[in-house]
Amino acid sequence: MKPTVYIETTIPSYYCDERPALAADIARTREWWDQERSEYECYISTIVLDELNEGTFPTQSACLALVKDLLLLAVIQEVADIAAVYQVRRPMPKPPVRDALHLALASYCRMEYLLTWNCRHLANARKAQHLEKLNTQMGLSVPRLVTPDLLRRLEEYS
Repeated sequence: MKPTVYIETTIPSYYCDERPALAADIARTREWWDQERSEYECYISTIVLDELNEGTFPTQSACLALVKDLLLLAVIQEVADIAAVYQVRRPMPKPPVRDALHLALASYCRMEYLLTWNCRHLANARKAQHLEKLNTQMGLSVPRLVTPDLLRRLEEYS
């Protein structure tokens, strides 16, 4: 069985981005998406679709097209309750609630990885320590919070 990955909104956003300041992260995102993604069972959520559908931006249709065939997770009440605990117990900011919902959904659905470029609120080592304690107390799994840089193929050594 393939490892499971919850793909947060920043991943398709970076894939479709063209800003020179983000060139290295964009290149790694595209490399992971095009060459390594097939090694994982990949999921998005209704939250990702909501964020990508919000407002208008130049790469919006490309972002939506990129994720259209991924497995879709819905937010249920238990996930919303977990997100509320994250906000009260402070590993996640309040508001907005969406980062907390991404994390709650990945935890509730027992994802092995949450893939993101959001290093302030999600892929943050100090938050991961707090999350591990909270999720253990709530009987939840703890997804690894990673960027595409951290989710690389194993290198074979001879």
